[in-house]
Amino acid sequence: MTGTVAVVGGGLAGIAAALRLADAGRTVTLFESKPWLGGLTHSFRRGDLHVDNGQHVFLRCCTAYRDLLDRLGVTDRTVLQERLDIAVRQPGAAPTRLRRTSLPAPLHLAQALMGYGLLTTAQRFKFTKAALAMKALDREDPALDDRAFGEWLAEQGQDAQTIRALWDLVGVATLNVTAAHASLASAAMVFQVGLLTETDAADIGWSRVPLRELHGDAALRALAAAGVTVHTGTKVEAVESGFVVRTRDGEHAADQVVLATPPGVTHRLAPGAAGEARRLGTSPIVNVHVVVDRRVMDEPFVAGVGTPIQWVFDRSEPSGLAARDPQAQYLAVSLSAADDLVDLPVARLRELLTPDLEALFPALADATVRDFFVTRERAATFRAAPGSRALRPPATTATPGLFLAGAWTDTGWPATMEGAVRSGDTAAQAALASASTVDRQAGPTGRQRRQGVPA
Repeated sequence: MTGTVAVVGGGLAGIAAALRLADAGRTVTLFESKPWLGGLTHSFRRGDLHVDNGQHVFLRCCTAYRDLLDRLGVTDRTVLQERLDIAVRQPGAAPTRLRRTSLPAPLHLAQALMGYGLLTTAQRFKFTKAALAMKALDREDPALDDRAFGEWLAEQGQDAQTIRALWDLVGVATLNVTAAHASLASAAMVFQVGLLTETDAADIGWSRVPLRELHGDAALRALAAAGVTVHTGTKVEAVESGFVVRTRDGEHAADQVVLATPPGVTHRLAPGAAGEARRLGTSPIVNVHVVVDRRVMDEPFVAGVGTPIQWVFDRSEPSGLAARDPQAQYLAVSLSAADDLVDLPVARLRELLTPDLEALFPALADATVRDFFVTRERAATFRAAPGSRALRPPATTATPGLFLAGAWTDTGWPATMEGAVRSGDTAAQAALASASTVDRQAGPTGRQRRQGVPA
């Protein structure tokens, strides 16, 4: 029986793959170069604060990710809205909301749209027409991936304010590129699955605890209970034909390998296996962390329009601040598609963003800022630009026994936690199916010898 599997990479993709393989009876060893599991969803300490490297949310339609939370036993440490409800603010305008009803999609958003104060009646009407046109697109049509989302929106009569206040409000947070630079196919997936098909698909969920507790620590426990051997702080230096996984500490034989690593690392370990994925490019995310001496925001999160401030989350509870000082507040400002901001020094970011933060939250002007710091993920996601879908490889490779996972692979989803988990599940399923085929072909007396890792 083809039973030993090496999983390289301990992010959500690697965790999902390792658990699914172990649950199927395989002997699994997982290697992670960092001292912790969780990949890009991790936390660290800053004094008394537990700080997430970035704000991550999920939607009700993220079924694979939610299944993983169940598998890790941490669903009760998250919140999931009963129904989509987003507080939206624009400097100089009255606060407004986007809140769905229980009507069938897309009628569930009709009432929210009618009361959405950031658009005129004419803009709402044109948005409705464009949304229906979006729902009708065949996102499996390869031609959609070659087109820019922004170009399509212009053809649908969407002006700059409508794009800012609705299309980019959702699209930038999920695609990590603006409409002008996004693949129409990727955008169609986001809006069709998230907003236009199922009534409750876009209900938003988030963690009540630090991400390291939610993902990394919980994964260590679950993997150990499943019998997975985990090597953290262990960089894989090579994957050699056989398969032999070589680290600084030694060599580890495996029947199959799942590379749940970024495109560059995947190419280093298995040249050619990722195809053209290195051409995907990356998009950065900047997160600004502001701790103030009083509460200035009365929502769990707020979306910004007409400002660099895209999304602001109250992280007082998961950071531990609320327990120590209930009067204080910790705001996490998420800035996706941050190409123009990622290299700015902290002082410049503070100078740039403070006036807009005060415009969105007037009480901030009278507050004392106790701490202001920045975290940056320069390669947070692959760049979901036109043509990107054709560059995303499948889980299977030309090398028998070698499989790929990661949100950048061809999951059909953008680079989200859901996409990462789906990729791990898909790679594990492919490995299990391949092993069954090898076992049948080899018969009871031997096992087929696989080809080496492609050069």
